[in-house]
Amino acid sequence: MSHSCLCPKFEKAMEILSKRWNGLIIHQLLQEGPQRFCTIESGISISGRLLSQRLKDLEREGIVNREVFPETPVRIEYSLTEKGLALKPVITEIEKWAETWAEEDK
Repeated sequence: MSHSCLCPKFEKAMEILSKRWNGLIIHQLLQEGPQRFCTIESGISISGRLLSQRLKDLEREGIVNREVFPETPVRIEYSLTEKGLALKPVITEIEKWAETWAEEDK
């Protein structure tokens, strides 16, 4: 197996951002702020099971924060951490690039 000459930290960042749905979840939280699970789910049309897994992955990476409110019924909101908010310029530039260069699937 060949080793990449890229910086391992760059590779890790690309691995996180390129995992299916992660970029859209981050984008949704950047645009709309803290949200409940069902709002994220309906906003990007992802299955609940997959969204749950991706949120856990992003939480483990320190990008997403999960806050449980002790109410009845229990309310859980997801938001971006400082590390997640630091992705705003990256996501904004990808969005600009996509508007100029990406073509929609037909």
